[in-house]
Amino acid sequence: MTPTESFISHLIELRHRLLRAAIGWLLAFAALFPFADRLYSLLAEPLLAKLPQGAQMIATAVTTPFFVPMKVTMLAAFLIALPWMIYQCWAFVAPGLYAHEKRLIRPLLVSAIALFFIGMAFAYFVVFPVVFGFLVGSAPAGVAVMTDIAEYLDFVIGLFLAFGFAFEVPIAVVLLALMGWVTLDQLKESRSYVIVGAFVLGAIFTPPDIVSQCMLAIPLWLLYELGLLVVRWLPQAPTSDSAAN
Repeated sequence: MTPTESFISHLIELRHRLLRAAIGWLLAFAALFPFADRLYSLLAEPLLAKLPQGAQMIATAVTTPFFVPMKVTMLAAFLIALPWMIYQCWAFVAPGLYAHEKRLIRPLLVSAIALFFIGMAFAYFVVFPVVFGFLVGSAPAGVAVMTDIAEYLDFVIGLFLAFGFAFEVPIAVVLLALMGWVTLDQLKESRSYVIVGAFVLGAIFTPPDIVSQCMLAIPLWLLYELGLLVVRWLPQAPTSDSAAN
């Protein structure tokens, strides 16, 4: 097979994989479509539970009541189809990898997906009640909290992404060590900087109260320590002494 034919065959394979990934997403969306309003109600529950009795959310645009539940449904379908979509990417890349690379990447990929979902679940069940309780409770007297559903969606998506990616810290630490960019001793020496950076990120991505900031900063720190623990277990994890030799 000539290089041109090989390149074309790879493009055809990539197209097939992308098509299968898109079909998986569309099928998940079609299955969830009848439950669009229910999905948004579940997403809005953490805020609604903190609002005063009889208070409700509002829609300030004419099309918002239709499009916001559709966006939630598309996001939920994407998350459900995400393992299938990543599998299609893996099936395209895997034939070009060595056996030891497959053994290394496969568990990291599965762990990254699991940690991202765990981070989102942590945000929904633990962080949202605290954050919305603080925001609603801090409203001045005489001010009715009536959040627009589109702005609420943007806000919670930001928090979902912040905590989802924050929970990827162990994967990032392990990859840095495996690639030889940092040693275990260097990772340990960076602990103080990581803690400071975690609280800075907590101040940026959460409301301005110490509890909400700690709910992002402390998990970031603990996940960094988990990454160090995993690196310590790796048989090929380099240290300062071994690197010097």
